[in-house]
Amino acid sequence: MEPLVAELAQVEVEYGQAGLALGPVDLTLSPGEITALVGPSGCGKSTALRLLAGLESPTRGEVRRTIRRGESAVVFQAPTLAPWLSARDNVALPLELSGLPRREARARAEAALARVGLAAAAGSRPAQLSGGMAMRVSLARALVTEPRLLLLDEPFAALDEITRRALADDVLRLWAETRPAIVFVTHSVEEAVYMASRVVVFSRGPGRIAGEMTVAGPTPRPESFRTTAGFRATVEAVSTVLAKGMEARP
Repeated sequence: MEPLVAELAQVEVEYGQAGLALGPVDLTLSPGEITALVGPSGCGKSTALRLLAGLESPTRGEVRRTIRRGESAVVFQAPTLAPWLSARDNVALPLELSGLPRREARARAEAALARVGLAAAAGSRPAQLSGGMAMRVSLARALVTEPRLLLLDEPFAALDEITRRALADDVLRLWAETRPAIVFVTHSVEEAVYMASRVVVFSRGPGRIAGEMTVAGPTPRPESFRTTAGFRATVEAVSTVLAKGMEARP
């Protein structure tokens, strides 16, 4: 049996006078699994993601990661691209920082940009890109290292609905190529059910897990997936758990 990619074990996060922000939470990530985290604002979804990424330490409990350094990547809500670098150089940056020769890093960056449909924009700087294109560059930069764990913190929140849907399909198509474990934080229940094989619902802060649901269906999703009875039923089930989780603090 392949080991878990990462695990939160009875994790709590406390911020000084602000008090408890998250937990206790138990969460395990299996190889190749796509997990969506949904919940009200301030419930600790992004905190849980930062713990899994190794960007933050818990106040209590334990974070276990079986992945090595460089085997995880994070995509934030803002693309966080270096404005003075081209799309190619932005994507090549993590490879160069890991010691890969510049020529090889740039070649791999161009291949990654081609995978997200931006081969023609390799020489463009971030200011020359639309919001959706900049997010694709950010995705390419995350995927160029071929991570075993990909963490997405509301990456489509600032984009229009058509672009959001297109990028959701891009992520699922790219996932099918290398099958990393993915954790996806979103406020959209429909987006969570569309993208994930498992949806974990957090209660209002301090966030705890109010429930989780498995999403049946093929991945990547067929065009008609959002119109199926199973999709609609799962959306309603997740929404019901979310509403109950928002009623009172646990």
